[in-house]
Amino acid sequence: MSTNRPLTKEERKRFNRAEHERKIRQELIARHGNELGNFHFWLRLMNIRGTQAYRAGDTAFIRDVALALQNVYQRHGG
Repeated sequence: MSTNRPLTKEERKRFNRAEHERKIRQELIARHGNELGNFHFWLRLMNIRGTQAYRAGDTAFIRDVALALQNVYQRHGG
């Protein structure tokens, strides 16, 4: 966050979304433990933002989240 000027409406929106996702991630980790909490967070992220990215045609985001999900699943699932 810049101290030189106030955030624009779009910057504030992105900041609030990031803070909300950080809070949800911390709650899931507290509830389920580190690995499973991260897995649930990435599933949630893929469900919500993956749909938005798919509609916008952003396949790179979907690929990145799918790889993160696979990594967490492999570590947790053995």
